[in-house]
Amino acid sequence: MALPNAAADEFGRGRDAPTVYPDNAREHASAVSWGAIVAGAAAAAALSLIMLMLGIGLGLSSVSPWAHHGVSAATVGVSAILWITFSQIVASGMGGYLAGRLRTRWLAVHTDEVYFRDTAHGFLAWAVASLATAALLTSVIGSIVSGGIQAGASVAGGVATTATAAAAAGGSEMAKSGKPMGYFVDSLFRKDVNAPAAAGAPAGSGATSGHAAEPAIAGSEVARIFMNAIRSGPLPADDLRYVGQVVAQRTGLAQEAAEKRVSDTYARVQAKLRDAEAAAKDAAEKGRKASAYATLWLFISLLIGAFCASLAATYGGRRRDA
Repeated sequence: MALPNAAADEFGRGRDAPTVYPDNAREHASAVSWGAIVAGAAAAAALSLIMLMLGIGLGLSSVSPWAHHGVSAATVGVSAILWITFSQIVASGMGGYLAGRLRTRWLAVHTDEVYFRDTAHGFLAWAVASLATAALLTSVIGSIVSGGIQAGASVAGGVATTATAAAAAGGSEMAKSGKPMGYFVDSLFRKDVNAPAAAGAPAGSGATSGHAAEPAIAGSEVARIFMNAIRSGPLPADDLRYVGQVVAQRTGLAQEAAEKRVSDTYARVQAKLRDAEAAAKDAAEKGRKASAYATLWLFISLLIGAFCASLAATYGGRRRDA
């Protein structure tokens, strides 16, 4: 037969040509064994899912909401990176090996061509498995990542969240809800029994004052004054004088002492707001870095998985042809 001789010439002199089967020796026979690729991809996707669930279980069992219990956040992050990479190596390697081992045997094909096809089969198995896993877990992974970032941001910037919500709320709501602004406003009207009473304004005279007749109304008004000027800078002189009068009538302090209390409290509110904004920015920066690092390491682990799948497919192909 001419075909075995041609195969012998192709593989080199002095080597026995393998038995040639008609289905694999045809010129237009497909070089892709999709059945082997799908089988390897299914195995890789299933094994990747199993190892992912195992990693999540181990990770949750190692953390604790209590202080000084469980592993640190840095340890969890490094462990997650190592586990994802290990999972990619194992799952992709298994999928590539199956894709190479289960493929149809090619005959009368040059050794370099066989090596290339095996490599391509492993890579295609990895690609199909990755796409299937991404399609099935996109929403789950997205919720996990976004939930983790939001949780970290809320922990790091808990003060920022509270202060920002207080800044956005109305003055009366802050005064009633006990939020930071309401606390500072309430501290303005604390009576000091050792403070001298203002001349002509004895303690209790606020009961006849129209703007200080109701404590809740006065507190809401002062909160609105603070919120109107807190982002623009110092408290205007007329607002300082007016709030000082309200505080003097409610507490019995002298006008000068009341204005000093107002200035000090307003400065504390501004410092609280600046700290809250700094904490919020810091939390956002930490979330950004965490997302960037997670994306980069996921990219690296996927590349490692592609390499392992291709390499394992060549090994499986050699075992198949042995």
